[in-house]
Amino acid sequence: MTALSALPAPLRRAAPLAGAAGLLCVSGLAFVGPPEWGRGPLTVDALPRVTYTAHRGGALEVPENSMAGLAAAYARGTAQVLDFDTRMLRDGTLVVMHDGTLDRTTASAGPVRGLDRRGWQGVRLRPAAALPGHWRPERPPTVAEVLDRFGGRSVLMLEAKDPDSLARLAGLIRARGLTRSVLVNSNRPAVARRAHQLGLVAQLWRSARQMRTDRPARWAGYVDVLDMDYRARDADLVRAVRSGVPRVWAHTVNTPRERDRVLRLGCDGVISDAPGLLARTPQRGAMP
Repeated sequence: MTALSALPAPLRRAAPLAGAAGLLCVSGLAFVGPPEWGRGPLTVDALPRVTYTAHRGGALEVPENSMAGLAAAYARGTAQVLDFDTRMLRDGTLVVMHDGTLDRTTASAGPVRGLDRRGWQGVRLRPAAALPGHWRPERPPTVAEVLDRFGGRSVLMLEAKDPDSLARLAGLIRARGLTRSVLVNSNRPAVARRAHQLGLVAQLWRSARQMRTDRPARWAGYVDVLDMDYRARDADLVRAVRSGVPRVWAHTVNTPRERDRVLRLGCDGVISDAPGLLARTPQRGAMP
């Protein structure tokens, strides 16, 4: 009898899918990770000195925010972090979607918040015709499904598009033992502070315009990753690098030239729609 089959039926239904992120810590049961975790899940502390993130899975290479796209990015191994966006349905279900409406990326239309979990089952992504390869329409995943499939096997970055979903996100992350394996991203310092207070790894992204007046040192006490627009002025990027925030990454970097510039200025991470392209192109002026 396996550990999963020994569980009562309600807990079997709550446990992650095969090959995913272990058994939930419920009703006093010990947390059991999958074999590939070794002694525990992959965490942000294990990331390399220069980290690459597949933005929305690598949206110039795969269908954005899709399970197939995230699986392809994971299998290719060109990024150490998989990024996706989160929205909340009207019944509180957390799903993977960037926009507040379904119009741009799916065959449906209307606000994401207008659906419940049952309605979500009928949504189908519409892969962009310009993407390389062949992709089938598929249902966008829920956040729980992505955490169950990749949690602990890869560091994940999720952007909480709906700030009122933060407590629910924290619950999903904690239940799977992934508090050091998932970056919770927002453009709002107050949301980053709340994520930190909830025991999560807090990430804060800022636009080039915001960075002109930002004082990143103010966030060093609660932001773990500062995510800066690569189009910012050199001085603004350097100020971020020197802020005391442990990690400073740049988004959304899609050419080797853009990557080389932000790394020369001291950033230690790159968030890209084209991680495969960057992986194939050596960095110019890299440190020996």
